[in-house]
Amino acid sequence: MVSLINTVDTGHEDIIHNAVLDYYGSHLATCSSDGSVKIFDVKNGNQVLVADLKGHQGPVWHIAWAHPKFGNILASCSYDRKVIIWKENVGNWTKLYEYNNHDSSVNSVAFAPAEHGLILACGSSDGSISILTSNIEYGVWDSKKIPNAHTIGCNAVSWCSSTVPEPAFDQRTVARNVTVKRLVSGGCDNCVKIWRETNDRWIEENRLEGHSDWVRDVACAPSIGLARSQIASASQDRHVIIWNSADLITWSSTILHTFDDVVWSVSWSVTGNILAVTGGDNKVTLWKENNENQWICLNDDATVSGAQQSEQRTL
Repeated sequence: MVSLINTVDTGHEDIIHNAVLDYYGSHLATCSSDGSVKIFDVKNGNQVLVADLKGHQGPVWHIAWAHPKFGNILASCSYDRKVIIWKENVGNWTKLYEYNNHDSSVNSVAFAPAEHGLILACGSSDGSISILTSNIEYGVWDSKKIPNAHTIGCNAVSWCSSTVPEPAFDQRTVARNVTVKRLVSGGCDNCVKIWRETNDRWIEENRLEGHSDWVRDVACAPSIGLARSQIASASQDRHVIIWNSADLITWSSTILHTFDDVVWSVSWSVTGNILAVTGGDNKVTLWKENNENQWICLNDDATVSGAQQSEQRTL
């Protein structure tokens, strides 16, 4: 059973587009079309506003927390084409860095796994993806771009786990875990794309085609020791697709469910075994895969899988 624990009256003056808990679940950040980012202390059932951050001149679409090893750091992106990175210092939140090198709305931001350092990916409606890397020692930021990542625009970015199983390709080699930088994106070309950094360049490693409308969100499942990689994607075609691969080359797809309206967002639990889905039907549903590879809705009477209800494909 799933139950409501708490509600927060944010005081935003317009639509809330994103709400994210920090690493410890003690602070909640929200962003809105009113142009503001707010941070609340929610420990022990609290609802204390600790920061009201104003720096954008348009709707703020998305926010992301950095790993706490770097301090309390939050990134926000907006229709105003800006990315702002905020940092808390002795209770005061200030602007750490502002990035202005996109030609259109910036729709999504995501911090890389902490093992890679303080790195932020940004997806924009100009079709490109920016990678911002901080040199913490000197307090400077370096930026690189993946141009034309998605025609028309990029809607979502998500980092893969830092350590993934690289399979054995023949009997003379041994499967091992290696650390690589991989990034997944979704866009207005209806595609999910996987990018890999190689020789200081970002290359398109794979293109996953299965949606028939804009991909609105992508989420890489955390690595929990399984010899597979898993990605969820959400689309305006009302589908959520689960992509699986054992070798990072061949990917199979399963349509989780056909929803009643556009699907806006997907998010994995920290253990990678529960997927939250939100969309235009004004519902939040939680899904879990059982031992028979069936996806079961935990807060509804719906089980979706089997030959009659799910579509599988190998790419």
